[in-house]
Amino acid sequence: MSGDRGGTARVLALLGTVALKLGRSKRPEASQRSGAPRSTHSSSAPSRSRGAGTASDGATALPFSPGQNGGAATRDLSKQEIARLRPSYAPQPDGDPDPGEIVWTWVPYVENDGRGKDRPVLIIARIDANTVAGCYLSTKQHPGFISVGTGAWDGEGRESFLSPERLLRITDAGMRREGHVLQRARFDAAVRAVAAVHGFSQP
Repeated sequence: MSGDRGGTARVLALLGTVALKLGRSKRPEASQRSGAPRSTHSSSAPSRSRGAGTASDGATALPFSPGQNGGAATRDLSKQEIARLRPSYAPQPDGDPDPGEIVWTWVPYVENDGRGKDRPVLIIARIDANTVAGCYLSTKQHPGFISVGTGAWDGEGRESFLSPERLLRITDAGMRREGHVLQRARFDAAVRAVAAVHGFSQP
C-alpha cells in the first residue's frame, strides 16, 4: 500500500508541475489581451484629419466664394444708392477693388434665391471706404450688353460684355482677386451706357 501511495503522490506532483508551467506560459498572452483596450490609437495606422476643403466623406468641399455670404455679400444697389453714385476712374493695384478695375467676386442671380456665380465685375464708382459699385461681365452678348473688349480677366482671351442694367454693391472683403485695369476709353464708354439706363451723373 505504501508503494501505491508513493506512486500516486509522485503522479500528483508531476501533474501539479505541468499545470503550473502551463499557467505561466499563458500569463503574458492574457496580460496582453487585458491591456489591448487601453491603447486607442495605433502608431502604424494613419490618422484622419479634416483638412480645409475636405468633407467627412472624403469629397472635396468647395469653399464659399468671397462676396457670397454675410456682411461682405455682393447685392444689387437700391434706386436711392444708384442715384448717389459718382463714377470715377481711379485704378490702383493695391489689392482692393477700385474704379476702372475688373475684379472677381460672387454675383447672385437676379432671382435672389441663393444661387449665383463667381464673375468678373467692372468697378465704376466708390461708395465709401469699404464698398464700391460695379457691373458684371459676361462672354455672351445678351441684348443691351456693352462690349468692353478683351483682357487678362478672361483666361481664354474672349471678348466680354457688360450688363448696364444691374448695378452691384461689392465690398473690399468680398473681392476674390483683382483682374485687370480697363483702358480709360472703354471705361468711359461703359459708364455712359450705365448712366443712360439709370440716369445718374457722369464725371
